[in-house]
Amino acid sequence: MRSASWTRWATCALALSICIPAFAGRGRSVTDCATFGQADKGDDSIEFTIKNECSVPVDCAISWRVVCAPHSSKHRAVHPGSAKLALVEGTKQQAEASAAVCGEASWSIDEVSWRCEPNEKE
Repeated sequence: MRSASWTRWATCALALSICIPAFAGRGRSVTDCATFGQADKGDDSIEFTIKNECSVPVDCAISWRVVCAPHSSKHRAVHPGSAKLALVEGTKQQAEASAAVCGEASWSIDEVSWRCEPNEKE
């Protein structure tokens, strides 16, 4: 009786050890292996970096907006920006959001978003 129970348990454990790794990779998203970072660059720019640690090439998009005179109702101006990046495995690329368009006015860079998806062409 005990050996039948042990045999069923061992068979089940073997099946799980084979099946779980096979299904685990399927639910993995590109955002699990592509990373995003940002850092100030000078007095009026932010540099965005995406690094591809995926095993496939990825196409990425970054978007943001530069708001000049954000606290002024008369002089406020919004300038959207974006960049598209194609990254092969193990590489990184940068895009820069610059507030130079605001001149001497105060500014903010906000609504930053990014996304990556596998490059289907490769």
